[in-house]
This record gives sequence, C-alpha cells and structure tokens, in this order.
Amino acid sequence: MSVGMTTIDDDARPTQAEADATGASGREAIARRQRVQDVLFHRVTQGFSLLVLVALAGIIVSLFINALPTFQKFGPQFVWRVEWDVVNEEFGAAIAIVGTLLSAGIALLLAVPLAFGIALFLTENCPVWLRRPLGTAIELLAAVPSIIYGMFGLFVFAPVFADHVQMPLQQVLGGMPLVGFLFGGAVNGMGILAAGIVLAFMILPYIAAVMRDVFEIVPAILRESAYGLGCTTWEVVRKVVLPYTRKGVIGGVMLGLGRALGETMAVTFVIGNANRLPTSLFSPGTSIASTLANEFGEAADLHLTTLFALGFLLFVITFVVLALAKLLLLRAERAKGT
Repeated sequence: MSVGMTTIDDDARPTQAEADATGASGREAIARRQRVQDVLFHRVTQGFSLLVLVALAGIIVSLFINALPTFQKFGPQFVWRVEWDVVNEEFGAAIAIVGTLLSAGIALLLAVPLAFGIALFLTENCPVWLRRPLGTAIELLAAVPSIIYGMFGLFVFAPVFADHVQMPLQQVLGGMPLVGFLFGGAVNGMGILAAGIVLAFMILPYIAAVMRDVFEIVPAILRESAYGLGCTTWEVVRKVVLPYTRKGVIGGVMLGLGRALGETMAVTFVIGNANRLPTSLFSPGTSIASTLANEFGEAADLHLTTLFALGFLLFVITFVVLALAKLLLLRAERAKGT
C-alpha cells in the first residue's frame, strides 16, 4: 500500500522541465509587468515636463496677445522710448528697463562676492559646532517675505543710508571729475543704489545656499589630495572646488539674478518710483516690476496693454540673460574639453 502511494505521489510531482517552464513564464510575467510600469512611469513624468512647457508657452502667448496693441502702435521703438505719459497715451519701456537692469546689476555686484565668502567659510573654515546654525540662519533669510524687506528698506535702511552713506559719498566724491556725477541728486535714502542694496540683501541667501550645497558635493578625496600636495585653502578652492562646481555656482548666480530682475515689492518701496531716466546712483527711478505694481490697478485701454508689454519684455530679458549664461557654460566646457 505504501509503495503504491509513493508511486502515485512521485507521479503527481511536476517534472524538472515543467518546473522550469513555470518559472520561465513567471519571470516573463514579471518582466512584462515591469516594462508596463516603466513605460507608464516614463509617460507620466514626461507629461509633467510637458505640462510645465505648456504652462510657460501659455503665459508667453497670453502676454504677447494682450501686449499686441502696444507693439502695433509703437513698434520696436517702444523698447527705447523714454516717454511715459498716461494722459496722452505715449509710452516707452526704456526707463523701466534701465532701472531693472541697473538695480539687478548692483545687487549682483554686491551679493555674489558676499555669497561666495559665506559659502567658502561654511564649507572650508567654519567650526563644526557653528556650521549648522549659521547655515540654517542663512536659509531662513531666504524665507523672509519681500514685503518685509521693503518695509525694512523704507523705514530702517533708507534713513541710515541717507545720513551715513549717501551724504558722505556726495561730499567726498560728488565734486570729483569723471565719477562725480554718479553721486549727485537728492540725499533721501531712495534711488537706484538703495534698491540695488536691498535686492542684494534678498538674493544673498539664495546664492549663498546654492554655493554652499555645490561646494559640499566636491569629493573629499579631491580636497585631501590637494592639501596633501601642499596647497593652501585658497588654492584648493580655486583649482579644485570651483572647476568642479562651475555649473552649480553659475546656476546659483542666475537664480539670484532671476529673483532680482523680477522682484516687486521691495524695489517698489525704495527705488523712488519716478518715470525718468536716472542720472546718478542716488536718482530715483523705476523698474518693470515696480511699474506693474504701482499702475496695474488703475490701468485701462492702451495703458493696460502697455503694462502687459512690459511684462513680456521682462520675460524676454530674463530669457536672454539665462540663455547667455548657458552659452557661456557651453563655451567653457568646450574649451575645457579641448
């Protein structure tokens, strides 16, 4: 009986070929499911990316359509016209463009060296016990709303700047040839230079945070090898860290520049909001963003389409600046490769 049962059980067991076939079919099913999941994941992520492009294209097209009456009336001259007469509907973008570029340029000139020094200190020289709290404090500065920077600039910074910076500079440098005209004008704490300094406060934590993060990803073995060869800290940074992190550093600078070009409230508080070309660093002026903030609520007809045209030009300026930065990176990489 037991022998018969054993024979039946042995016959009921699957052969090795059947087991191999079952395992192969199972693996094929798993592979098919994984391929379907990969394709689905690829399409979903591709859809997210295309959604961003569609939204961006929609913004550009809507801005251009709303700005078309202004471009049709003034043509390309709208970019370099300096008139801004709401009553007679005579408009030009030159004043706002110049104010935007000057304030953003001043902000970069001040913020980039400071951000580089902060990032260098945090990654190379800062004591371990101070590194985390100081880095957190810098990141918290990036979370401060722009309206707070604007109120600080108007009520705290402007009076101090007028009494202790503008007035001494005007007294010492105002009468000098070649550069004296840069320090003329009213001493009231407002103007292009004040807006640039406040913008520098705003973009400094962004640039410093990005630089610190990219400096930290440099492999420790590269630093240790350079130090082992007798390099100083500055030589390590100049010959090892900066070449390794060039793209990240330029990306951080471009992030800060984008924030400076599009900043609204902080600039509106301190730039002076005067629709005339600045003749000195202390002269009041305006920017594209501050013009939009000040006049959009009461604009109508051609005035409204002109504000849309200013918004479109701001987008074009930002795109051109970023494209030039990308081109610079590509040329640097090509030169490095050769």
